[in-house]
Amino acid sequence: MTNIPFLIDPDPAMEPSDMTAKEAFTGADTTELNHTHFATQDESILTGTWECAPCIEDIPAYPVHELMTIVSGKITLTHPDGTKEHLKAGDTFFISKGAPVVWEITERLRKIYMIAT
Repeated sequence: MTNIPFLIDPDPAMEPSDMTAKEAFTGADTTELNHTHFATQDESILTGTWECAPCIEDIPAYPVHELMTIVSGKITLTHPDGTKEHLKAGDTFFISKGAPVVWEITERLRKIYMIAT
């Protein structure tokens, strides 16, 4: 852990990740990668870069508070009332813990995130 400010590289060395269920992917590509830039000792605060192939997940209760900035790709968030938000590179958005949402990556997504549990 570092206590000094640091630049978050949007193109770090990435490692395989498995946060997305294989059956959620919408094509043959099931690539998912992650790089953790910072984590508190108890991992209650995390920041990193995450990349994922197109997929769709119906999330009844988002598991964490998460602030995200899209580096590349596109995602559509569908809210319980059917409202859709189409987000793209440069957009920053927040999902609160417990929020229901349908998460659909429509074009390979790379995002920088900060998570609080």
